[in-house]
Amino acid sequence: MENKENIQVIRPFGPSIAKIKIPNKIIEHLNNYVDKIIQDEKKSKILDHGKKLAGNVSQEIKLEADCIEKSGYLNFLYSSVNDWLYLSDKKKIKKFTLISSWVVRQFQNEYNPVHWHGGHISGVGYLKTPSTFGEHSQNKKNNSNGKLEFIHGTKQFSSPSSMIIKPEVGYHYFFPHYLMHLVYPFNGSNEERRSISFNAFIDHETFNVYGN
Repeated sequence: MENKENIQVIRPFGPSIAKIKIPNKIIEHLNNYVDKIIQDEKKSKILDHGKKLAGNVSQEIKLEADCIEKSGYLNFLYSSVNDWLYLSDKKKIKKFTLISSWVVRQFQNEYNPVHWHGGHISGVGYLKTPSTFGEHSQNKKNNSNGKLEFIHGTKQFSSPSSMIIKPEVGYHYFFPHYLMHLVYPFNGSNEERRSISFNAFIDHETFNVYGN
């Protein structure tokens, strides 16, 4: 288990969620790649992934296979999912087929509504965050600006229905594709909130707990 010291398995409700540290070399490679795409208007149009995603954000870039492999991100995803499922359910995967991966460039007042993904496994990691997500207009303690929220089921005794996460550069979260989630808008900064996401298939026998 390559990430044993850097993995945290969280089970706030039904499905478990893994929080894993992304190696700095991968973050640097991905950020450099995205920065080059931003400067290339033609390439930006070719890799525009916005029409296939739910977000109301400035730009969503589909990552090319070459970048995903050379950056080390593909191997990171495979090993992380394997570690997560073993720690969570004592299962090891034999297959990991990446469907797609993309980067979301979000700026102030933009958001990602409640949605879920395709495939079996999904995840989101953070490559850049603004210096501030801004203040709540009513100075409430629970400021959700720029945060990610996972939603599952309904609120019950001793069983929360949601979990809010503050983005931190270098951390990646893994979860089942069906887990609903959203990203709140932020304010107070013109800086970028940059995240990376993916969808993937694993062994059908492992994912299909009903055995159909």
